[in-house]
Amino acid sequence: MKALSVNEQGRLALVEIGRQNINEYQVLVKMLAGGICNGTDTKIIHGKFKGFHTYPAILGHEGVGEVIELGSKVENFKIGDYLLCPFQEGLNSQYHSAWGAFAEYGICWDWKALAKNGISQDSEAFPVSAYTQKVIPCSMDPIHGAMMVTFREVLSAIKTFSLVANKSIVIFGCGPVGASFVKFSKILGLGPIIVCDISEDRMKRAKLLGADYTFDSTSDSLERDIKRILPKGADFVLDAVGRSQIINQAMKLVTFNGKICVYGISPVSKMALDWSESEYNWQLQFIQWPTKWEEAEAHNQVLSWIETGILNPGEFYSHVVSFDEIIHGFEITGSEDVFKVMVRF
Repeated sequence: MKALSVNEQGRLALVEIGRQNINEYQVLVKMLAGGICNGTDTKIIHGKFKGFHTYPAILGHEGVGEVIELGSKVENFKIGDYLLCPFQEGLNSQYHSAWGAFAEYGICWDWKALAKNGISQDSEAFPVSAYTQKVIPCSMDPIHGAMMVTFREVLSAIKTFSLVANKSIVIFGCGPVGASFVKFSKILGLGPIIVCDISEDRMKRAKLLGADYTFDSTSDSLERDIKRILPKGADFVLDAVGRSQIINQAMKLVTFNGKICVYGISPVSKMALDWSESEYNWQLQFIQWPTKWEEAEAHNQVLSWIETGILNPGEFYSHVVSFDEIIHGFEITGSEDVFKVMVRF
């Protein structure tokens, strides 16, 4: 099968690898769609993903596939099901798995069958990624299904950060992740919602998704502008960009007993903190890795919002390319007129 690999120099290539064999608790899926992650995928390409050092690697973690083969002990999936988050298992020594959804076939686990047959969820052999491998309706466009991976991660983070109704929030960054935080903050009743970004187009998108105010994050008057709206500061200040210097900027904006929330993995994992101009009491919370169980728990809520029309996945991507064009998709990712690139197999 074809798969997208990246080497230590960040070079992308479509390569031929062996199609994976499934065990009795796994299903084989034919990939239908995926999303290029502006965070994880691009950081792996540039060697900036914390803790990842195994190259060459098969990229991709936002995927949807159709079940075409069942292991003998699989009970909870059937042929034709659409499944989220298929990954690569048991790759040979030539390639490593960076989750590996950018391949023509992938593998999912029936974790409930594993547990039923006495395989402990606490054992090292238990695949925790299996929690996220859930069914979506076959009537859903697989591209929209692939967007659910981002949505589930963001919603699980919102619950962990304890973002709740009637609290103010300042969000730095309105890429696909930041835009999801904006939309979900609006749905959940937070406000006012203030978005800071350097892109006029992204700030316009933020307004459409529910932001009450938008400001240029590089403006010298940013602090004054926000304090005119929130004189005592914001209850939550969220870094959805992944740049550690935003934390120092956020300290001047967070209210007494407020919280600075940092989502994602920064390319630089250390910094000097300066709280000389912050309130006396405040919290700093990192979510670099949403747990698979928390992501799984967000599945039904996200699916319900999509099915009822509250959430439109089409608002969160700008380009769709074929799998044969995926390298071009990565080349345009980050361009000014590109919001998020999705891949159709």
